[in-house]
Amino acid sequence: MPAQSAEIVIIGCSALLKEINALKKANDWPHVSVDAITAELHNRPEKITPAVRSSIEAAQQRGAEVFVAYGDCGTGGELDRLLEEKSVTRIAGAHCYQFFAGQQTFEAIQEQELGTFYLTDFLARHFDRLVIRGLGLDKKPALIPMFFGNYKKLMYLAQTEDIELQKAAQQAATSLGLEYDYYYTGMGDMAPAIVQFVESNARPA
Repeated sequence: MPAQSAEIVIIGCSALLKEINALKKANDWPHVSVDAITAELHNRPEKITPAVRSSIEAAQQRGAEVFVAYGDCGTGGELDRLLEEKSVTRIAGAHCYQFFAGQQTFEAIQEQELGTFYLTDFLARHFDRLVIRGLGLDKKPALIPMFFGNYKKLMYLAQTEDIELQKAAQQAATSLGLEYDYYYTGMGDMAPAIVQFVESNARPA
């Protein structure tokens, strides 16, 4: 008997919106929608769990299946407690750097150099807005050593092989006084996690 598509809502950080929409398009998922929560909440992680709660409750009220595209992202376990309460699953990992690189690869990178600041495609694209202006470094550049003095390297974990983003990431490293490194990840563990969830929630007709 053919499967019938149930409504699925992926609740995720807007930093992942481009990649999730690419998955939707590649897999032809008209029944999947994305509820994106602004990436600026990473500067206020205590606001992430309440925002995700609101989105989950709205989706569940209309009977949708829900998947959360977030790591713990600095919530100190609060997000996982919410997801257990709501019987909702998320991508495994502490943050997007880990699930883009893959857990084992990320752990190996961390062991190699603990003092590393990471960028993704999204952060390379919006570095000035989210990091420089977001931390007020445009007005007080003297604060850069306070925020980044313990880092040695900036590593760009790239989802695409985009020369312009590579240049932006290199410039970001220079602006912070850090060494630059590059590692191509693609979508890492995120793509199979979402595909598995969507396919496992197809309902018999």
